[in-house]
Amino acid sequence: MKFIFVPSMFAVIFFVVFVSGCSRDLNFSKPEKNEALSGGATTFQKLNPDVSLSRDAYSQAAVNLSFEQRSLFAVGNAFFTAPWLPPLSKGSNRVGLGPLFNAAACQDCHIRDGRGHPPGAVLGDSSLLRIAIAGGEPDPVYGAQIQTRALPGLASEAAPAVYWQHQSLQLAGGETLSLRKPQITMAQLNYGPLADGAALSLRVAPAMIGLGLLESIADADIAAGEDSHDRDGDGISGRVNRVWSEEAQAIVIGRFGWKAGQPTVRQQSLLAFSQDIGISSGLYPNPQCSAAQTDCLALPSASNPELSESVETALIFYAQHLAVPARRWHDREDVLAGKRLFHQLGCAACHRPQWRTAEQGVGQALSAQLIWPYTDMLLHDMGEGLADGVNEFSAQGNEWRTAPLWGIHLAKVVGGSAVGFLHDGRARNFKEAIMWHGGEAKVSRDAWASLSKEEREKLIWFLKSL
Repeated sequence: MKFIFVPSMFAVIFFVVFVSGCSRDLNFSKPEKNEALSGGATTFQKLNPDVSLSRDAYSQAAVNLSFEQRSLFAVGNAFFTAPWLPPLSKGSNRVGLGPLFNAAACQDCHIRDGRGHPPGAVLGDSSLLRIAIAGGEPDPVYGAQIQTRALPGLASEAAPAVYWQHQSLQLAGGETLSLRKPQITMAQLNYGPLADGAALSLRVAPAMIGLGLLESIADADIAAGEDSHDRDGDGISGRVNRVWSEEAQAIVIGRFGWKAGQPTVRQQSLLAFSQDIGISSGLYPNPQCSAAQTDCLALPSASNPELSESVETALIFYAQHLAVPARRWHDREDVLAGKRLFHQLGCAACHRPQWRTAEQGVGQALSAQLIWPYTDMLLHDMGEGLADGVNEFSAQGNEWRTAPLWGIHLAKVVGGSAVGFLHDGRARNFKEAIMWHGGEAKVSRDAWASLSKEEREKLIWFLKSL
């Protein structure tokens, strides 16, 4: 199918208004001070001049760590990259895999600490299927996600099949894009049918960089950006996802995951250990087996918990202190022109460029850093095209947290050409990602698509510089 893009009159008017008045009082003829240091003093700057040789750029420690902190980071890295073994394995401190799981190691999903790959015909290690009934409740048999692998002698939950639905879209000036959307077919449901009305959401693993910096932004600063009723009339109504904290036993601000469903790096990481690898921890001590999966429940565990406190400490420290790489080309003329368009089209209303992390005391590498993540950390309505029917706490099916853009210029260098963008990896490049933006982002999307091809490319070059 082919669709001809015709920008609405409102989009054109919106663009003219923003060009004439919305620039955040920036001087777009030169970079801002320290703009290239995306992670402040933590930024990894020793990038190879040959971009194609920077495959490990996401796997570097924050550069301001002490010697002792670097040692702890190295221990965490070892446990992050190596595969876990079944519970009765001998001679290893990495035991406890399964019984049901999606991957055997963290790095199977977060490829070189970057994005996972969208699936081909079948679900791969670095993508998964979330499940929800009645909006947000887990399936009574399969839980919150499908486990596609199992220990020997036990049946996995399912073997989902994926195919991609394609449509062509023609932009102003005749440029054509091919957009794709995943369609899921559930095969080999080994524990019975899904509950009536179950919604499935394909997710790919996000990049790991800068998580500790995002965690270090003060709650009050994030909440100050909320405008759930669009009182300022700019068409943007971001809001905080308020979620349950297992650590605090209270409702707190969500920060992590595609719908900001998790409050801390620790909780996000330990839930992934539980759901993705089948490793229990002090926070999540129970195996991922439902009451209906009796054979799963009967299998032994390595220990309780399987993730020791010392290993957990090293892993969480590692996840919190992966450095964001420095920007490239930030002072190029076409990149600065693209930055100007990014602000004028309203993209920066959600992809907020700049934050300062909270004061954390002497010796804390993440303390009081000026950072450039390009996210407001809030939920936004992204339209029906991206809606998945899965609620996470207050996040609805059509709402997603604004994805950080820092380090994105190396996404395909780190993860390979198969890496995609958006929550399910459907967008193979920046242009496709932009054109999937709907809801609150529709006007900005339409304004970009109505530009000349030359102007559109300037904004793309700005994204490539981040």
